[in-house]
Amino acid sequence: MAHIVVLGAGIGGISMTYELREALGGAHRITLVSNTPYFQFTPSNPWIGVGWHNKQDITVELAPLMAKFGVHFIEQSAKRLHPAENRLALADGQFVDYDYLVVATGPELAFDEVAGLGPDAHTHSICTVDHASKAHVAWEAFCKDPGPIVVGAVQGASCYGPAYEYAMIMDQELRTRKIRDRVPMTFVTAEPYVGHLGLGGVGDTKGLLEHELRQRSIRWITNAKVERVEAGQLFATEIGKDGAEKKKHEVLFKYAMMLPAFRGIAALRGIDALVNPRGFVIVDKHQRNPRFPNIFSIGVAIAIAPFEKTPVPTGVPKTGYMIESMVTAATQNIAALLAGKEPASEATLDALCLADFGDRGVVFLAKPQIPPRNVNWAAEGIWVHFAKIAFEKYFLHKVRAGISEPYYEKAIMKLIDMHKLKAPAA
Repeated sequence: MAHIVVLGAGIGGISMTYELREALGGAHRITLVSNTPYFQFTPSNPWIGVGWHNKQDITVELAPLMAKFGVHFIEQSAKRLHPAENRLALADGQFVDYDYLVVATGPELAFDEVAGLGPDAHTHSICTVDHASKAHVAWEAFCKDPGPIVVGAVQGASCYGPAYEYAMIMDQELRTRKIRDRVPMTFVTAEPYVGHLGLGGVGDTKGLLEHELRQRSIRWITNAKVERVEAGQLFATEIGKDGAEKKKHEVLFKYAMMLPAFRGIAALRGIDALVNPRGFVIVDKHQRNPRFPNIFSIGVAIAIAPFEKTPVPTGVPKTGYMIESMVTAATQNIAALLAGKEPASEATLDALCLADFGDRGVVFLAKPQIPPRNVNWAAEGIWVHFAKIAFEKYFLHKVRAGISEPYYEKAIMKLIDMHKLKAPAA
């Protein structure tokens, strides 16, 4: 009997656990290790930031759930991985030995790379449910005495969709409260242009997102390197296409939410041949590390190089559909190895994203994620808003019910068909 350890219980980790259990049955032991006692549906965090949801709406306690489905659960942070020994050291001093390890931790949030950034300093975050809950408390106080808002993503960030979502959702909520006229808003981003998204744009995301920002009277600063944040003031340098300094910006705010850069978790950083300099796990086309072939990784934890050099560094996002594709490939490859076969499954690495703007939204589909593409498509409408609500409800149902089937691509294609929207054939 082999012991497979899944490190991390987000969208990737919980999906990985269920797909492994489905594929392997009771023939092998599965352990899920998480630094939180609950699963959280991270895509809903922008709603929490303005009070449309609360923490209980999007979290599921893991201990009773894993016991129900025959998975051993350990609620602990990882302290250090010892890959040559097939051993994971945990923060409480215990060790977990494994035959196969799947790293599905997501990122560490690198707030410290910009002075004054983060929920312990001068800006809020919606990267975790607890950060978003804290942002909501500040939001309610802000709405009683409104002023300027700054929102966006700093240099090195690799997840831009939530920043656009939060900007639009705040705009919608402010209009509902009839105080939008008292709140100047500025979107600050490391992207070379609005709608780049770390992907070189998808379809007409540039035009769609610029249109949304204009319609909502949100000014923007692109190619922005955030130098520091002080109480009520963000300092950024706008960089030109040639890499030279173009303009200095001092943006005043009473409420700020800036997404940070990501890096790999401390327990893995610096392990030669396992991770890159940022601490992300190096994997081959089978989601397996070449140096330590019994270690797999999925989701935001893996290393994917930017496809182009931008004036200000931008990372590459890993969307839900891509993560589920990695999960399926890793599961099938672990099952193959346990059966004495060689890995053969590969993730598609396509990008599919629903961005909710409160009263409507934007969807984009990129196959493959990095240009040139076979499919390069984006669309907008109120149906995207309702589709994201439906996705949240289904995924939480999937977690509670122990459903292993991926759903992103199947669901979005059905929605496209239902709304008679034409996406190019893959």
